[in-house]
Amino acid sequence: MTHGYQSTTDDILPDILERGLDVVFCGSAVGPKSAERRAYYAGPGNKFWQILADVGLTPHRLRPSQFNDVHRHGIGLTDLVKKEAALDRDLSNGSWDRNGLRENIESYEPRTVAFNGKRAASEYLGRDVDYGPQPEVIGKSVVFVLPSTSGAARKFWEPRYWYELAHYRRNTRPQGSAQII
Repeated sequence: MTHGYQSTTDDILPDILERGLDVVFCGSAVGPKSAERRAYYAGPGNKFWQILADVGLTPHRLRPSQFNDVHRHGIGLTDLVKKEAALDRDLSNGSWDRNGLRENIESYEPRTVAFNGKRAASEYLGRDVDYGPQPEVIGKSVVFVLPSTSGAARKFWEPRYWYELAHYRRNTRPQGSAQII
């Protein structure tokens, strides 16, 4: 039994996906506070929006309510569980949509997919993972695993992998492309 909100029709939050993105962040699922506020990473202890600014992926800290604007910074957002809002420990076993994620990534072809937390990456890749770049790709997209920004995962917090992702992004920008700020 889950301890979160379940959607029977639409996804709890829409994917923010389009062609040409530098990085798509993929979490496990929308948390209960984010579902309530109808915005990605909206829990009071979540570090997501602050770390994006700290590592230079956005020019300033965005508010959770501005999640629809991340594409302007070359960023996309999605989750492996789209119809259930819950903490990782409370997610239903059958709720993970691995095929949907793969199809979206292969269709939109971001340069990088960054899993926000080991749980999402392990569920997708089917193995235990370490932080940092992974040997697998999804379509043409490089895969990174980052420490979860969730307040519930604060004892595992390590920002250096987020800086590593930002460094990778800056140094692999295609020739002639405009810098996204």
